[in-house]
Amino acid sequence: MVARQLAGSGADVLIVDRYEIGERQTSACGIPTRWLEELDLMGSERQRFDNLVVHTPHGDSRFPLPWTFSTFDYRELCALLWEGSDARFETAKVEGLATGAQNGSDEIAVETDRGIVSAPLVIDALGWRRVLAGPAGYQPPDAPLSRGLEVHPPGASEDLEIWIDRRYVPAGYGWSFPAGEETRIGVGSFDPKFHVRETTELLAEDLDRDVVRYQGNWIPHKLRQATGRGVFFVGDSAGHCLPLTAEGIRTALYFGVALGRELRGVVEERQTREEAATKYAAFNDSHEAKFKWMLRVQKIVPRIPPRLLGPLIKLAGVKPFVHWSFNHYLQIAPPEFAAQGGTPAKNTPKTPTPV
Repeated sequence: MVARQLAGSGADVLIVDRYEIGERQTSACGIPTRWLEELDLMGSERQRFDNLVVHTPHGDSRFPLPWTFSTFDYRELCALLWEGSDARFETAKVEGLATGAQNGSDEIAVETDRGIVSAPLVIDALGWRRVLAGPAGYQPPDAPLSRGLEVHPPGASEDLEIWIDRRYVPAGYGWSFPAGEETRIGVGSFDPKFHVRETTELLAEDLDRDVVRYQGNWIPHKLRQATGRGVFFVGDSAGHCLPLTAEGIRTALYFGVALGRELRGVVEERQTREEAATKYAAFNDSHEAKFKWMLRVQKIVPRIPPRLLGPLIKLAGVKPFVHWSFNHYLQIAPPEFAAQGGTPAKNTPKTPTPV
């Protein structure tokens, strides 16, 4: 998303990752439909929902949503984003920041298993490990991380479903996200010490689905600093995954748009790198209260006695509350923010700035 925002700016953008674009899906891949529409990514959509079904041990509820939610194909979404950029791509494993600057005192050197690359603008979108943040470490189970695992059995389904049931996970939830010809069934635990493989398999078996094609990942649930050591952090490396729901792709796109806009200002010499860092950090920090509020709810839900959970969920399912709560949730990373997130007009300056 950052590279897409820089298209046509004249920036010489290099993306480095150990895997090919779209190769390693680590998400159930669901997003409010309007985000796909605003970014012209509808070609990746696989299924759309206007209801959410919530299962508890003491009753089920169906929530009519005030906006639609879509599942999408990860590889295709990444390919569409890539088509909107004019960046270069190289496969390499990023090891961390290298010692010393390269080709000029303003450049930041990054060490990879294929050598050192350097640029005046460096973005860490490497995920929860936050590789370029330094040697302090960010490792489970002590880090603020949830863990999730899902299987991808073939077969269609009509309902977008979640389970709040301690039979599957003491603190967390299970899900079934249909996506056209497959269904993504998984379990996420807010407690990183709880292993979810057995209960993911149990949920799939309860739904009479094959236990095939595993995928999983650690999921950050705490907002972190968006800048440091001259580096810009975005996505999971900045803790941009929402607590409670573990929705991370929408927020990665959202903060990616914001960061891309600031860096474009640097490339086009409308502001300095330091000014961009200050503004992006302030934008990131302005969301802290919302992230903390969702984290509080994440901690409260597992403490509710199961016999009360079903009635409370039903009470929360009344239309005025559903519309109020889901619209507030959408506004944490609103789709209208992406209205300017498409590919800008290509107007290349004479001297490219490496990113």
